[in-house]
Amino acid sequence: MSIFVIKGDRINTYFGQKFLITFFYMKKFKAAALQMNSQPDVEPNLKEAEKLIHKAVDEGAQLVGLPEHFAFYGNTKKRMEQARQIAEKSEKFLRIQARTHQIYLLGGSIPAPAAKNKVYNRSLLLNPDGKIALKYDKIHLFDVDIPDGDTYRESNLVEAGKEEPPVYNSELLGNLGLSICYDLRFPELYRKLAERDAEILCVPSAFTALTGEVHWEVLLKARAIENTAFVFAPAQTGQHGDKRKTYGHAMIIDPWGEVIADAGTEPGMAVAELDPARLDEVRKRIPSLNHRVFT
Repeated sequence: MSIFVIKGDRINTYFGQKFLITFFYMKKFKAAALQMNSQPDVEPNLKEAEKLIHKAVDEGAQLVGLPEHFAFYGNTKKRMEQARQIAEKSEKFLRIQARTHQIYLLGGSIPAPAAKNKVYNRSLLLNPDGKIALKYDKIHLFDVDIPDGDTYRESNLVEAGKEEPPVYNSELLGNLGLSICYDLRFPELYRKLAERDAEILCVPSAFTALTGEVHWEVLLKARAIENTAFVFAPAQTGQHGDKRKTYGHAMIIDPWGEVIADAGTEPGMAVAELDPARLDEVRKRIPSLNHRVFT
């Protein structure tokens, strides 16, 4: 027996508990995944973010995304000492920018204070009224030894999120699912988003230069293909302070796995039009979400 569920301006069809097909009635819209070279100094970073947001709005973007650590990146000790001030300034900035430009604004991540002298690596989605529509605390923490000799121990400073990644339903933009950077390596997280009807997977990141060269694009494409969803990935690029170097290549990828916008290696943005008809087309062509055996 088929069940029809009306959600805003679309009708979702279910067969039993499994998603079957979605009929879209929403408009196309432009999205801009911003690319920054953030440094360990809040004010210049926010000024640069404001310039990029202005440029994205001039391009017609209705969804604008900032990367992980957009307000402060490069000096871990200083970031921890100033975490509360960074978080407060960042959140105020995001509220003003979203409200001023009447856009949906993804604040890639900010260091939100947590217990035991740690912070949450928190992503915020602001609506056009400047209100927080959704928040997500990064679950998977980057504790790795990179082959070039760099060591990362994010868990020394960051408290892992406990809540499953959320999805925000917008009649204008569709359903947005949140994640952050290292989450990209854990496909089960994105399958949970897909099970909640996520149509755009947000992956604001600060991917290292070494791992980014071999893994960034292929992982983004994999998440898009296996979940037949758009992937929206703002990024950091270049040198940050003395020890951090990131890959760049902020991207937008369509549900077929095609890169439809790539910011390259310089600060700037990847801008593309997201067409829900494309999502419908791909999900009809390859209905793999219907064919899952293990759930």
